[in-house]
Amino acid sequence: MVINEALRLYQPAAATIRETTKEIVVGKVRVPANTMLLLNMFDVHHNAEYWGPDVYEFKPERFAQGIVNACSTSAAFIPFSMGPRNCVGQNFALLEARIILALMLQRFRFSLSQGYKHSPFNVMIQPAHGMQIIFEKL
Repeated sequence: MVINEALRLYQPAAATIRETTKEIVVGKVRVPANTMLLLNMFDVHHNAEYWGPDVYEFKPERFAQGIVNACSTSAAFIPFSMGPRNCVGQNFALLEARIILALMLQRFRFSLSQGYKHSPFNVMIQPAHGMQIIFEKL
């Protein structure tokens, strides 16, 4: 849940590009075949319509019932893109993240600095003021 919520707030890529293979209709807009579309994943992951009014808060419990039930549409969680062209490194990245998190939890206790304010920055998604975390060795 923690890893998924971190990926929602700070996804590895800000956007992805897809090309239409046939004419499609998106809302009221007709998009011709062979058109390149830019999907802004930051905006999808920070959309209150999908994630609720607390969209900017770090709340791992959103994923307590799985990814499909975390928001109003399962297509709104796309940190590694989706479908047949999703990131080939997704499984490795998630495994590596779980191992690193488990090792850190065994050795450290950590908490947010009192002055921390969540402020994502949409360029190579990262916190605008860094991660203000206090680490204490166990």
